[in-house]
Amino acid sequence: MNLKINGEEICFDQAQAPISLTKVIEHLGYTKNLIVIEFNGEILSPQHWDELLVKSGDQLEIVTIVGGGS
Repeated sequence: MNLKINGEEICFDQAQAPISLTKVIEHLGYTKNLIVIEFNGEILSPQHWDELLVKSGDQLEIVTIVGGGS
């Protein structure tokens, strides 16, 4: 299964398909409460990540939230 994540093609083992968006995020090493995901052009609420199954060709843009200040 091939996904496009932040503009880069990433291949996942077909034996893992179908796989939830949450599992993809965990596999990539992201912390769920520190990111925002655009899935095929739509911003998704984290409460829907467990039920959404990704398929080959899906596109993800993952933005990490970074704190800071002066």
